[in-house]
Amino acid sequence: MSLLPYSFARPFLFNMDPEAAHELTLNNLARIQHTPLMCLAAQPRVSDPVTLAGLRFPNRVGLAAGLDKNARCIDAWGAMGFGFVEVGTVTPKGQPGNPKPRMFRIPEKQALINRLGFNNEGLDAFLANVQRSRLRQRPQPDGMLLGLNIGKNAATPIENATDDYLTCLSGVYPHADYVTVNISSPNTKNLRALQSDEALDQLLGALAARRTELAERHGVHKPVFVKIAPDLDETQVAVIADTLVRHGMDGVVATNTTLSRSAVQGLPHAEEAGGLSGAPVLEASNAVIRQLRARLGKGYPIIGVGGILSGADAVGKLEAGADVVQIYSGLIYQGPALVTEVARALQAQRL
Repeated sequence: MSLLPYSFARPFLFNMDPEAAHELTLNNLARIQHTPLMCLAAQPRVSDPVTLAGLRFPNRVGLAAGLDKNARCIDAWGAMGFGFVEVGTVTPKGQPGNPKPRMFRIPEKQALINRLGFNNEGLDAFLANVQRSRLRQRPQPDGMLLGLNIGKNAATPIENATDDYLTCLSGVYPHADYVTVNISSPNTKNLRALQSDEALDQLLGALAARRTELAERHGVHKPVFVKIAPDLDETQVAVIADTLVRHGMDGVVATNTTLSRSAVQGLPHAEEAGGLSGAPVLEASNAVIRQLRARLGKGYPIIGVGGILSGADAVGKLEAGADVVQIYSGLIYQGPALVTEVARALQAQRL
């Protein structure tokens, strides 16, 4: 159990600029993750194992990509009780992202808006951080799983996007338990166009071929997931689902942030450009998950993410059709205790 309840730290953090608070938190976690001070945020991992895409997840709650873009705090997340953690999105070259300010809180709705734009230090620095983690240096049989999330550089023309994804896939493959292909961030120009029929077919075909080469080279098949947006109609979801299956993708992450502002209209910062996350995206995400499950059938792996602020929200994700869940904005609003709450709620659902 954490010695310092998050409720003490949250007022201080929420009085800061959101991105400054984000960076302060990551800096402190990176600093203490291998010291006795990590007990301030550590908690036991709830055991609720599930096998998905050939991987054994210690429990069904994960950290969504985007919070730890440079993979600096992998062991800290493990100490908080996550069953799996996804870091990134990483791009081949480091890039600053969009101009600041680019992150905004809407506390009335337990929501965030960000337009960070894949700000990260690049593939080489990212992989160095992954390899420095104790998770990779001292792997445990029932240890936390690590997903590595890949994207394209902002300066890369959309018609050359596949090259960036192939570069990243080749780089992360030996170090990942699974890889997630991010084609759904609203904060990189034209990126969501990759979800369209022809573009997605071309991208996933190339990734599937490269994954076959990498599996032969490294002697192991690593699952590849694709992360999609909530702002899709039923026809688009059906096309994406069929394309995932056709190219042998191992699962889908549903969903990223939304461009919709209907749930936060009239509130401060509601009209800021970027992706909206947190409680308002819960139902849109669940709707996409239900559509995916109906199209893909019972056995296809779905990671549900979007709007989980409680154990009940996470159970709703599984009822919609997800197999496991991820949190991000909920962690910012509720703190590490949410990890245990969600894990216990999902464990109780199975009992």
